[in-house]
Amino acid sequence: MARGARSPLRGVPGFISLPLLGLWVACGSGSTPPVRASPIPGCPCSEPGLCRPLSGTSKLEVFAFDIGGQDWKHYDWSKMTTIAIFGAYDPELLCHAHANEVRVVLKGAVAIKDIIDQVNRTAWIRSKVQLAKKQFLDGINLDLEEAVAYQSVEYFALTQLVKETTEIFHQEIPGSQVTFDVAWSPDCIDGRCYDYVEIANSCDFLFVMSYDIQSQIWEDCIAKANAPYYQTVSGIHGYLKLGIDPKKLVLGVPWYGYDYPCLHLFEAGRCTLQSIPFHGAPCSDAAGTQIPYKKIMQQVDKSITGRFWDNDQKAPYYIYMVNETYHEVWYDDPQSISMKALLLIKFSLRGIGMWNANLLDYNNTAAAEKLTEEMWAALSPP
Repeated sequence: MARGARSPLRGVPGFISLPLLGLWVACGSGSTPPVRASPIPGCPCSEPGLCRPLSGTSKLEVFAFDIGGQDWKHYDWSKMTTIAIFGAYDPELLCHAHANEVRVVLKGAVAIKDIIDQVNRTAWIRSKVQLAKKQFLDGINLDLEEAVAYQSVEYFALTQLVKETTEIFHQEIPGSQVTFDVAWSPDCIDGRCYDYVEIANSCDFLFVMSYDIQSQIWEDCIAKANAPYYQTVSGIHGYLKLGIDPKKLVLGVPWYGYDYPCLHLFEAGRCTLQSIPFHGAPCSDAAGTQIPYKKIMQQVDKSITGRFWDNDQKAPYYIYMVNETYHEVWYDDPQSISMKALLLIKFSLRGIGMWNANLLDYNNTAAAEKLTEEMWAALSPP
């Protein structure tokens, strides 16, 4: 079955897959296929078809990161197409994902200095291919994020790493997916002066991390949105201006915000910060701490202000006080994320994704379920 051809049985309780002409059928009583012995050596799933790598492309890519635990049991599997495992490998997650036609991919992280040498580079790639085969995974998401000088030795080694990783994975695991995480803009953000055009041409697509946009604050050192709308747009536009195919771009949005302690709070939206330089900028979001959406939702109604909306940055925020210090919290919610999801249509992008899927409240309460459902729904442009 092509990745874009969704089974009508998806999401139906008791649906598992049988390797019958590539079709999914419904049987049994559990929503997650049990993990037990399989005719495929080492396969942890009850049905051998669930250990076969997925292939094809989806009409709309929805790329999720998972950092471990059991939250995945509560994700909206009808929305996702790929889940990148940045926590411990869980065979039960693999079986459940494949039953829902969702790819599961490895995290690919390596120090660039360690892959400058051709022999080391190939050995690292092949070790990841073998791990993917052993765990019946569908590819790899390369997440390096190191500063690299333009046309340096590291610059060319990184480009070659992506090219070789894609070639070897595609050859060894037909239909596999190789992706690469990039900053919100191609303009050497945080010193990442990569060859974005060649990297995009080499892999299946780029995941554009359109968050942590305040990692370098060049203007007033004040609290700002994690992912301001117009900077998000300008970043995507920057990749398109390089000639990168929009179908090679997946827009990443944050399911977290930043909690900034104010040195002075002159008025709402004018919270001055401690100046913490980063990669040449005099100020950065290092003055704050990351805060998950689930905690934000617990705080906002108890805050001094309640939810405010900044129309310039198209983002919500609120203010609270602790130990006589004002804090300003900037974040994204269904309203701000829905606006960004429309960029998929505006720029004909391949899809959308988030860092990370664990950051919502999956407790079994009516209020939590409603807030969580709204965040998943915001990923789909109307």
